[in-house]
Amino acid sequence: MHPRNPHNGRYDFAQLTAASPTLAPFVVSNPAGDNSIDFANPAAVKALNQALLRQHYDVQHWDVPAGYLCPPIPGRADYLHYAADLLATDNAGIVPTDKAVHVLDIGVGANCVYPIIGSKAYGWRFVGSETDSVALKAAKSMVAANPALANRVELRVQSHQAFVFEDIVKPREEFDLVVCNPPFHSSAEEAASGSRRKGRNLGYPKTPGGAPVLNFGGQNTELWCEGGEEGFLKRMVAQSVAVRERVLWFSTLISKKETLPSIYHFLKLAGSPETRTIEMKQGQKISRIVAWTFQTPEQRQEWAARRWK
Repeated sequence: MHPRNPHNGRYDFAQLTAASPTLAPFVVSNPAGDNSIDFANPAAVKALNQALLRQHYDVQHWDVPAGYLCPPIPGRADYLHYAADLLATDNAGIVPTDKAVHVLDIGVGANCVYPIIGSKAYGWRFVGSETDSVALKAAKSMVAANPALANRVELRVQSHQAFVFEDIVKPREEFDLVVCNPPFHSSAEEAASGSRRKGRNLGYPKTPGGAPVLNFGGQNTELWCEGGEEGFLKRMVAQSVAVRERVLWFSTLISKKETLPSIYHFLKLAGSPETRTIEMKQGQKISRIVAWTFQTPEQRQEWAARRWK
């Protein structure tokens, strides 16, 4: 993981249960004799997330509605730390911090994890967009319940699922960074098939209907969209052109390496003069961030001098 990621190394369950006692009933000894949890148990995963967010990010009240995405915190933190390094390349190697940095999270979700991590780790301000009314309501309740997020997180509804930036980025509004965790699948059937395959491989328990229990959950808007990951990114890249002068760096998580040639093609068509691909590793899992800009190095340095000094 990234060297600044506080989740490098093994979880300290003694500290985590001290910070959040509701985790304690889920802590068990694994075959190696170390403390762990049953990662196939959704309740245990949620309790672990609550403990991590309380210990490391001063979030005392965190929850997601039943069935909504409960993401792995270390991986989400990795994304933001590598994104911070990306911004530093335009700022003489120094990561810009505090409220001067304005970040747009496309599809913030009920979990609101990127704003939580980024506001604590770097003091950044966030706007989170969301199409799902239940997720948006849950995220707003979470922000309101946590003083640590006050004046740092604003949540906006995206009424049109086909739009990425339109109706979200206000006139004359600027963002230093865009982050996004796009839906992976192209249909509900594909998402269900992937979940069943994952469940079989990892030995997850099954529901009474025979479907595997999803330890991290996920609703339709979180797991699939028309065209899947590739289709979403095609729209995101094409629509980024309209706000190219008001965003320094656009970025997105890429879950499938097969998507990379397509997004490079989309970016070439859009006329992006510079793209970056950042590889992240969490254990055996490898994922990637693709970032792009429409500004020259000179323009990016002028941006940094104007906004971050």
